[in-house]
Amino acid sequence: MRTIIAAVLMALIAGPVLAQDHIQQYREEDKPKTEAQKAEDKRAERAYQRSLSNVPDQKQTDPWGIARPDNAPQAASRPHAKPAAKMAAPKPAAPAGTATK
Repeated sequence: MRTIIAAVLMALIAGPVLAQDHIQQYREEDKPKTEAQKAEDKRAERAYQRSLSNVPDQKQTDPWGIARPDNAPQAASRPHAKPAAKMAAPKPAAPAGTATK
């Protein structure tokens, strides 16, 4: 019974694969387009260009603007300089006669 169910499931899975049209193989030449397909491509390209012209110009956005205070200086106006390396003061030497625990 399990083998019959497995065979039916495999047939259901393989059915759509076998029903597909020709799949273009590697290095296989494209079929020449018909005049109707060429006209449809031109129409689609014109519609795409027309839709691009309908998009309004976007202003520059600052996604971190709400996280920064308004009076903060701009990062581009400050020069990027490394801070001077701080040297640690030498520790005072322990007197020779004292023992450490």
